[in-house]
Amino acid sequence: MRVGGLERILIDQGAVTQVDLDRARDVQRVYGGQLGEILIRIGAVGEEEVLRARCCHLGLDLFEPEMVPPDLASLAQAMEPLAPIDWWVRQHAVAWRDSGGSGVICVARDPTSPDLQEAFEAAGVEDVTFLLAHGKDLDLLVQAVKDYKRGEEATDEQGRLARELTEDAPTIEFINKVMSQAVFLGASDIHIEPSERTFSVRFRIDGVLIEHTTQTLERYNSVVSRVKLMSGLDIAERRLPQDGRQTVRTAGKTFDLRVSTLPGVFGESVVIRLLAKQQEALSLTKLGFLPEALDQLKTIAHQPNGIFLVTGPTGSGKSTTLHAALAEIKDGKRKIITVEDPVEYNTEGIVQVQVKSEIGLTFAKTLRSILRQDPDVIMIGEIRDRETAEIAIQSALTGHMVFSTLHTNNAIGAVTRLLNMGVEPFLLSAALQGMMAQRLVRRLCQVCSRPAEAPDGLGTLSPRAKALLAEREVNWRAAVGCKSCGGTGYRGRRGVFELIRVTRTLRDAITNSASESELLEIARADGMIDLLEDGLLKAAEGITTVDEVLRVIGDASMPASG
Repeated sequence: MRVGGLERILIDQGAVTQVDLDRARDVQRVYGGQLGEILIRIGAVGEEEVLRARCCHLGLDLFEPEMVPPDLASLAQAMEPLAPIDWWVRQHAVAWRDSGGSGVICVARDPTSPDLQEAFEAAGVEDVTFLLAHGKDLDLLVQAVKDYKRGEEATDEQGRLARELTEDAPTIEFINKVMSQAVFLGASDIHIEPSERTFSVRFRIDGVLIEHTTQTLERYNSVVSRVKLMSGLDIAERRLPQDGRQTVRTAGKTFDLRVSTLPGVFGESVVIRLLAKQQEALSLTKLGFLPEALDQLKTIAHQPNGIFLVTGPTGSGKSTTLHAALAEIKDGKRKIITVEDPVEYNTEGIVQVQVKSEIGLTFAKTLRSILRQDPDVIMIGEIRDRETAEIAIQSALTGHMVFSTLHTNNAIGAVTRLLNMGVEPFLLSAALQGMMAQRLVRRLCQVCSRPAEAPDGLGTLSPRAKALLAEREVNWRAAVGCKSCGGTGYRGRRGVFELIRVTRTLRDAITNSASESELLEIARADGMIDLLEDGLLKAAEGITTVDEVLRVIGDASMPASG
């Protein structure tokens, strides 16, 4: 087989073998991508060796941090006449005039990019010296220029607003009061939303938004600016969405605030997520699994390799379940690494990585580095694209146990979603150990709930669900509402689950590209309890109501009953 220039250099340098190249080409044929990156991904070679080989292949020198001008202002000013700063950030490149001033030095992720060549030609620059750089060095350089430019544009406006906010005691008092009330009521999120003449503050309590207060629009700008200032956001930027975070202490507790702003017709909508730092130790036994499902989940979690997926919408408790699973298997004998966005639970004994897409630290890029850290167990906060899916599957097939999440309506939908991303059926079937869908339903208030009649439609349950229901002493109840629960009839939440362990029959069906309905039939035949059935079983125990289960899960064939 004929070997190309970069590959030949790597072989001549003794960095890789022909066997490594053959393995990389096999992966490339299935997944695509650049051969150098694939060699790094499969652990055949490090970034340093590939970078040296690329320099040799392209005839370029390697960038060293001391080469860059020390003054970020002069660097940005040198780049802007050639192209806007935002364009350079998208190209992941930085350029500056050389010491003589006649030529330009350019550090770029891809020096062969036609867009770069055209930009220099359009600016009339003929003398360009390209350099290659280590990924971390280039990331820091691009981010520094980006931050400098943003700071330069906002300095005057930020200074003025900061002075005003420092002196605005009523605004500070209002925000502190809203925060303490949200904590007291057990809210997970605070929503600040403007309309034409007023703005409202709503709390999400047990998954449901509840109106807290409505204020005149006059104080809206100062409230939003104060929240931005607290969370490190650009208070002068009102046209683009922003995300920030801060740690605060309120009502005697310490919280991580995750702040998101979104420009709307009448102003920015602001959502503040409250994450308590002092969290109760996570345990699978406290999440509400049926005993049989709990045993199956523990068996899956303790597998030496494979992939386990949890599906459901945002805010359905997926991260909590995965962290509880990690706590179950954390024994000090295995290295566990997580890559998350954001990191919601800080767990001792686990290496946790926060994704930072703005500097190129994506799930896929982080995972490639994680594999060189000799992990036994990997948790991926979410599989969002084909590249992440492929690395996850590859990791599961090479001796790692992988936990992750997907956004699908049911458990079996995880198979369809990954196949639609481009994962090969035979690879998925070989890697998949189990999949689970979940939702959160509100728990009945223990003070005011009352007995209720059994609902209609129980005859539609699966034989397994009917058997489980027959084994229980039923306690159907209805929500009432009192001071203790704020008049809602509910306080707290409990998980509802749909767990599928991949059996040989199901594995063969996935390999043969069976339809989702066919896979679902096999799962039911293997004893799967679906979301609706699990919810009804919890309603039968008096934990929640049928109305609440139907609100969260929904099913036209199962009418609500008092």
